[in-house]
Amino acid sequence: MFTKYIILIFKYILFISTFVILSLPANSELSVEEVIKGRKALFSKNYSTAKRVQTLANKGEFDKAKTLMLEMSENYKILIKYFPENSKEGFKTEALPTIWENKKEFNDLMIKSSNDMIKLTKVIEGTDDIGGTIRKFMWSNCKSCHQRFREEH
Repeated sequence: MFTKYIILIFKYILFISTFVILSLPANSELSVEEVIKGRKALFSKNYSTAKRVQTLANKGEFDKAKTLMLEMSENYKILIKYFPENSKEGFKTEALPTIWENKKEFNDLMIKSSNDMIKLTKVIEGTDDIGGTIRKFMWSNCKSCHQRFREEH
């Protein structure tokens, strides 16, 4: 009786192990897809948030705009983690190989973008040139990244 349980447990472990091993390639592909789609979604979110920041700032609704600026700042920090080596291609990525070839430069730009959003929260109310200030602290970083690290449309 005891031997039957041992054999049953062994078969169960063998079945589970085989299932896990056969599932690994599918899970790794899925995680690459999730990474690429995740970074695209986060960049897209930052873009739509940036447009809202500009609209709110132009209306003088600085508190609402500042909240969104801080959200964008955090998103830039998170984005650094969305570019692992295995996510260079596939799933309609627009990321250029220069990201991985110049990883430090890309990461530094994400950190600069994050820091610039925090700086923007401090200077936006005291400026007479809201559009120019937003271009300097927000849109210029977007442009720099797109020129260097994103595929042209």
